[in-house]
Amino acid sequence: MAQAKIQAKANEGPNGGKFCRSMSMAARSSHLLEMLDDLDIRVQTLRDSASALELEKESLVELIHSIQNSQDMRNISDGEREELTLTAERLMSRTVTVEVCVETIRSPQQASALKQATTMIDDILKKVMDSMENGKNQLVSLYGACTSEVLSAPVDQKFQSIIIGCAIEDQKKIKRRLETLIRNIDSSEKSITLLEKQKQKLAVQQNKI
Repeated sequence: MAQAKIQAKANEGPNGGKFCRSMSMAARSSHLLEMLDDLDIRVQTLRDSASALELEKESLVELIHSIQNSQDMRNISDGEREELTLTAERLMSRTVTVEVCVETIRSPQQASALKQATTMIDDILKKVMDSMENGKNQLVSLYGACTSEVLSAPVDQKFQSIIIGCAIEDQKKIKRRLETLIRNIDSSEKSITLLEKQKQKLAVQQNKI
């Protein structure tokens, strides 16, 4: 009996204690790793949700703009137009108060590529009012560098080499921005065409009088 107690004491000595602590540390480490893995999923879900909100805000702003500048808005009475314009402005004011920002983690090279890509787009926009058609074609060339779609305009090779150096999230945002700009120009061109037709129709009516 005394020998058994002595043996038990020995097992609780340095070797036995170290073994127990090692198992405990491994268990803790595994538990912490599981927690971090779960948090990683939640963080990514948070970023995805915030990005979706960014897209929704952009979509709402674009839709409100399109209604404000639509042909239907011009073909209603002044009183109705005023009421609907106030409603659209109220909706726009509420929309822009929603601030959603998902920062992209970039290397210095990716930040430089993003700056170059943004500068190229902004330079085209500065000249787009001089020639909408030329500006649109240039934007389509840039868009071609961001997509696998076969487009009528040639792909801008310089922009393509720049966009490859951007972070994945920035590539998606640049592509989305170009899509929006091209749609806005299309909408503006249609509005101008309709306005010109209305002027011609009015001129014909006045000549008949």
